[in-house]
Amino acid sequence: MNNFIKRTLTGIIFVGILLGAILYNVYSYAILFCIITGLALWEFYGLLKHYENATLRRLISTAGGMYLFFACFMQSIGFGGETIFLPYILFIMYTLISELYTKAPNPINNWAFTLLAQIYCAGSFSLLNFLAIHTDSFTGEIQYKPLYILAVFIFVWLNDTGAFLVGSQIGKRKLFERISPKKSWEGFWGGLIIVLLASQGFAWYAPELNRLQWLGLAAVIVVFATWGDLTESLLKRTLGVKDSGNILPGHGGILDRFDSVLMAVPAAYIYLELIIRN
Repeated sequence: MNNFIKRTLTGIIFVGILLGAILYNVYSYAILFCIITGLALWEFYGLLKHYENATLRRLISTAGGMYLFFACFMQSIGFGGETIFLPYILFIMYTLISELYTKAPNPINNWAFTLLAQIYCAGSFSLLNFLAIHTDSFTGEIQYKPLYILAVFIFVWLNDTGAFLVGSQIGKRKLFERISPKKSWEGFWGGLIIVLLASQGFAWYAPELNRLQWLGLAAVIVVFATWGDLTESLLKRTLGVKDSGNILPGHGGILDRFDSVLMAVPAAYIYLELIIRN
């Protein structure tokens, strides 16, 4: 099959499943992103399992990160309280203590790579719960509002599209040549302008944020999504791989599709908590 057709079909199915699960209800959203968290971790540990004499417990570490997402989800909907995080704390303790008995050649690498994936993948995806689920300060009612998750994904997709179209046509000045030679400043500004314009559509549709607040959120997402893309490019360049995986035909792996999101989500959460909700 022609690679363009394969890539297009995969993209349509991927976006359809993602948007469908987010919009259907809170539980379909949680199930999908718990699975995505697990796939991202499995992929990440697969990339690093033979790097610098690392010996990683791929299955239990993936399960630990998925549990972190589940625990954050349960707490966000009002179940479990702080004690729901105890199993995850035990997992972290196990990760540290188990190296006493494995006689691995480089236990520091094992600790570092295991915990890096927990922060980079599981931590970022877990914060989606606090973007989507919010307790009303007046009524105490727990509400699932997928608006901010949709904004993150739509802004990231528009930024990628705008940056590619503008950069491929007029891009001359390299944005970060050492890491990603094809990215240009012209592409960055093109993507940013398109997302800023799109944010005003969100302001019209969702007036709970005013136009200036939507502009701020859009700018934050574009800047950190760009850093997220570059961060994953640095990871792959360091490991000497082209794609993080092959689960998505024509698109690579889960990390390839969510690299920008993994940095945009924490940034959007901080922005909403500091600027909007407080």
